[in-house]
Amino acid sequence: MASKRLTKILAQCNANADEEDEKVIEKNDCASRGSSSITVKDNRTGKSIDIEIRDGVVSAADFGKLKAANSSVGLRVYDPGYTNTASATSRITYIDGPNGVLSYRGYPIEELATKSNFMEVSYLLIYGELPTKAQYEQWSARVMRHTFIHQDVSEMFKSFRYDAHPMGMLITGLSALATVHPEANPALSGQRIYEDKKLRNKQIFRSIGAVATIAAFAYRHRQGRPYVYPSHQQQLGYCENFLYMIDRYSNSNYKPNAELAKALDILFILHADHELNCSTAAMRHLASSGVDVYTSLAGAAGALYGPRHGGANEAVLRMLESIGDKSNIPAFIEKVKKKQVMLMGFGHRVYKNYDPRAKIVRKVADKVFNILGREPLIEVAEALEKAALSDPYFIKRKLYPNVDFYSGLIYKALGFPTDFFPVLFAIPRTVGWLAHWNEFLDDKENRIVRPRQVYKGAKTRPFVPMHLREQNGGSEQLQSVISAESKRRFAAPVTP
Repeated sequence: MASKRLTKILAQCNANADEEDEKVIEKNDCASRGSSSITVKDNRTGKSIDIEIRDGVVSAADFGKLKAANSSVGLRVYDPGYTNTASATSRITYIDGPNGVLSYRGYPIEELATKSNFMEVSYLLIYGELPTKAQYEQWSARVMRHTFIHQDVSEMFKSFRYDAHPMGMLITGLSALATVHPEANPALSGQRIYEDKKLRNKQIFRSIGAVATIAAFAYRHRQGRPYVYPSHQQQLGYCENFLYMIDRYSNSNYKPNAELAKALDILFILHADHELNCSTAAMRHLASSGVDVYTSLAGAAGALYGPRHGGANEAVLRMLESIGDKSNIPAFIEKVKKKQVMLMGFGHRVYKNYDPRAKIVRKVADKVFNILGREPLIEVAEALEKAALSDPYFIKRKLYPNVDFYSGLIYKALGFPTDFFPVLFAIPRTVGWLAHWNEFLDDKENRIVRPRQVYKGAKTRPFVPMHLREQNGGSEQLQSVISAESKRRFAAPVTP
């Protein structure tokens, strides 16, 4: 396996130059095998500087040595969206996008999904190595012990509206944990408290345990059912316990279907981490300020809430529903080519090949459908995948199915409402966020994140008193949506 992966990586180094801008930053280590520096010449001044190449990257700060005449500010690098910027060093997740490779701590995702389980993978992501039997048992016991959340947090859930979005409740619940655990808040207990590894570990146990319970409470709240606390049954694993909390009625000995719990477990493994994506970058960004881990998790979950990040599998489901029948696929494909509609679940910011997670999800889908029945939209999905993978338009653009394409269908078959999909993403991704938080705290290069900007606003101008300003300015920019209710209310002769 290692030799195959090395062959793939070496193959990348020989790729055509026109493909270089498609490569992810991790693969730039190939470049470091050649020259160990680059020479940059500033044509404005004629000055040249040598910049060291280390680990396949150059230091952006070195470009600041180049200054225009009579300027006190050096040259900066502009990269909106961080498309080619490495903001951190990490040893957690490796992605080789063009070749469709994903590994956690060096272990291929295919092996972890088929040979491991979510709790074991969680330990691996956070601590860097697979656990021994004793370590695994202690780890699992500590996490499961912390699935019981503070009573004040559970009572708070009762104040949500009956139709509150599950992600809104999850984010609020995570943030609320900071208020009931002041001993873990650097703002209250000292900025250096996380240097205590034992205290840091407790927050890791508590966060992973609590997020499943908070998610289950959000689910039950939407269903109008009483909250179910974690099971007393010691043999229930993490995913089984989550299903227990969302599905149990009155039988305290209820035990979810083991195969369905395993299917969810695999999905959790696949979603546990994915390098410096939007929400993980947000986790590191917030951690850099020294804020407590629960507020950081809430912020990361807020980033995941966005439809361009955590809502992708929901978008796939809605797309398939809009297609309706596989006979409508040819017409839909033509609309995609004309850019009249979006093809969801295909392509990826990083992968320029088949998403390795998508192949695993496809197998999981078959197992789930064998138990619960074949989801009607699966035929549409299969036909769409076949049509797209055989069409030169999509092949040329390297648009392959990603992990979201089939995961939404699995969640739908499992009976989860579409607005709960991001929550099912957030539960396992909490582990990845914590792994990066833990790594960031130990990184000697860590500092508060403070990107620079390219200012294009007005130059210095004097303040003009209101009575001397031009009075011909309109109010178009202040327009907002006004409800019929407000129109009625403010149609009265006096202010309501």
